[in-house]
Formats: sequence, C-alpha cells, structure tokens
Amino acid sequence: MTPTPTPLTREVTATQASSRTRMTQTHGTTVIAMRGVSVWHRLTERAVRAWRWIRGIVRPGGWLALIVATVGLGLGIRFGIAELIAAGALTSVLLLLALPFLLRARPYTVDFTLVHDRVVAGSRAHAQITVRNDTSPVVLPGTIDIPVGTGIIDIAVPLLRAGTSHIEAVEIPAPRRGVVSIGPISSVRGDPLGLLRREATWSQTRTLYIHPRTTAIPPTSAGFIRDLDGRPSPVLVDSDISFHAIREYVPGDAQRHVHWKSTAKTGTLMVRQYEQTRRSRMVIAIDTDRSSYRDEDEFELAVSVAASLGVRGVRDGRDVQVVVGEELPEFARSRVRSIRELATMTERILMDALAGVTSHDAVNPLSEVAALAVEAHSDVSLAFLVCGSTMTAAGLQRSALAFPSHVGVAAVVCDLEGEPRLRRLGEATVISVGVLDDLRQILLRGAQS
Repeated sequence: MTPTPTPLTREVTATQASSRTRMTQTHGTTVIAMRGVSVWHRLTERAVRAWRWIRGIVRPGGWLALIVATVGLGLGIRFGIAELIAAGALTSVLLLLALPFLLRARPYTVDFTLVHDRVVAGSRAHAQITVRNDTSPVVLPGTIDIPVGTGIIDIAVPLLRAGTSHIEAVEIPAPRRGVVSIGPISSVRGDPLGLLRREATWSQTRTLYIHPRTTAIPPTSAGFIRDLDGRPSPVLVDSDISFHAIREYVPGDAQRHVHWKSTAKTGTLMVRQYEQTRRSRMVIAIDTDRSSYRDEDEFELAVSVAASLGVRGVRDGRDVQVVVGEELPEFARSRVRSIRELATMTERILMDALAGVTSHDAVNPLSEVAALAVEAHSDVSLAFLVCGSTMTAAGLQRSALAFPSHVGVAAVVCDLEGEPRLRRLGEATVISVGVLDDLRQILLRGAQS
C-alpha cells in the first residue's frame, strides 16, 4: 500500500529537486566559462607567437611595402585613384615574389671547423665552413652569419643544387688576447630587395683562445735571482741530497749512508743524516687593479710578462702558481680578501687561463694578493710581482715584504713610456720594461753576469 504524500513531504521533495537543478545549471555554466577562458588563452598565445614570427621576418622595407600596399589599394579603390591602385598592386606583387625565399627554414647542413683553436694575440685564426644541400632539389642563394665575440662574419652562399656543397675558408682576426666564443651559426634567407628575411640557427659553438704574446727568457735559476731546483727544509730525513749531520746507526739504516771515517774515529757505527729537499715553488702575482696601469696596453704587457715567466718556470720543472686578485663588490672591498689561482699544469693550460685574465676596478691591492699567496703556499722560494707604471715604490715594498726573507722577490714594472732598467728596492729586485723584449734582454744580462 503506497503512502499518501502529505503537503510537507511534497514541499521538501520540490525543494530538493529545485536545488539539484540549480546546482546542475551552476556547474554547467562554470565548465563553459573555464573552457572559454582556456580557448581564449590558447588563441592569445598563438596570436602572440604569430605576431612575433611576422615581426621577425618582415624587415623595415617590408613594413613600408605592406603599408603602401594596404593604403594604396584601399584608398585607390575607394576614391578611384589609379596611381594609388598601381602603387598598391606593385608592392603587393613584390611581397608575393619575396615569399618563396622564406621556404624551408633550415635548408642547409652546416659544418664549421677551426683549424687551430688557440692562436697568439696579433695573429689570425683560420677556419673552414662547409654548407651542403642534402634535402632540397635546389636552394636559393642566402647568407651564413658567424658570430665572433661581439662581431659577425657574413658568408655568401650561392644557389645550391641537390647534393652540392659550398666550402669557404674563413679568417678570424685575433688582435687582442681573450677567450672568444664563435657561434651559434645562423643562416639568413631573404629576397634581393630586403623586404622579408628568415633566420635559422645551429646550436654548435666553438671557443677560440687568444694567448698572450711571450718571449723566450733564460732559466729562472740563472741570473741575479738565484734559486736552485730544490731547497733544504728543517725536516730531517735519512736519505736526500743536503747533508745535515752525523748520528749513531740504528737498525734499519741503509749501509750506503754509513760514514766510515767517523765510525773509525769513534769506534761506533755512524751514518749520515740529511735535510729534506723540497721542490722549488715559484709564485707569479699579477696586479689586476685597473688603476695600477696607465691604459689597457700596459695591462696587456703585464700579462705577457707573466706568461713568459710562467712558461719558463713550467719548462724548468718548477711548481708554478699564478695568482690574480678577484673582482670584489665595491662595498666589500675593504673587508674581503680574495685571490684566484690559475691552472698551471702545462704550458697550454696556463696560457688558456691567462687568455681570460682581465683587469677590474674593485680588487685587493697587490700587497694583499701577495700575502694571500704566501698563506696558501708557505713553501714558495721565488716570487715575481707584475704591476703597472702607476704602482708606487711604497706599494712595491709592501708587496715584497709579504714574502719571507729567504724568498727571492723580483718586481716587474710595465711602463710603456719608461726606459728599461734594473734597480734594487730593499731586498727586492725591480725590473722596468717598456716592451716585452726588454724582459728577455735584462734577464740575459743578469744570467751572463
């Protein structure tokens, strides 16, 4: 038996049905709104991308032609002006004829090779670029842009049929020392009138190291700064070169170290004892404070001097440490001390590191760079301080005094307007050079004296 619905039951049921209807309508409206917003975002993104693409391919001349075509045809047809119609029609034809030059963004296969990726400042780097057409029946003429540092080298590519290639030698000027990034290479295609232009980029890049110039100098163990290939230390050992004293034999001592004359005198077996000889370490500190140099050419001379000394030290078998001051924030210059040690395992690695050395406005003075170098390498036996012509005698003396008294210290002052000379400043030797060859001449005279 079905119960008869009361008025209260009918009212509750109607209210529930009405709530469900309103909830369904609200949910449907929200979904439609969200879909509309999503579609709007997608359309907006595509429109922005399309605008960027158009802005990237249309050159200033193309924009002018587009304006002339639109205005000329619109106004000419509206007011019946034949000249405007002709101008609009002509520029429209030019724009249509320019479109085929934009087909296929990357029609080439490009191979770029550096013959030598390391050259000396003042010379030229030689490279070769090969452009091949491997995909199209024919590719219209275009241009290859090769970014070299802050400049660009343009290579004109002729019309290429399928399977053909264009090979061209490229000379890259290397007037100054530095580390130069080459690439990424891009192909530029456009019509002869310069209305439209399209670029395609290849991700490959090359690095060109432009090394500082160097000069051949005599071994650092010769001349006015004497430093043997090894120096004795206070550590006593049982086998080495530097003799220290005679002591009694203890089990385990090698028979070859027995001192027979002392044994005969004392009646007790006596052996030699030695001071440990450590390998010589040479430190080259380069002043990278821009205010220490009259101009950039003077700083380049300083880097060439340091490179010549470093290469000579590596060839002599020394442990060479080249240190430079790190650039500091201006507000922390008086509170922070920092140096950077260059890699010096081989001549090539040292020259690569020196290629990237630059001067700065905010660095620690040379005296603090020298002090930090001594803290890092307490076994240094020979030190060179390289600075510019504005360095004062007091500054040089403070830098030299940062090293212990047993360390041979020489300062090389680079002064393009000065005369080459050799003088003493306290316990340090000061060499003034105006050109790189002055360093070789002064060190040769010291080696012969």
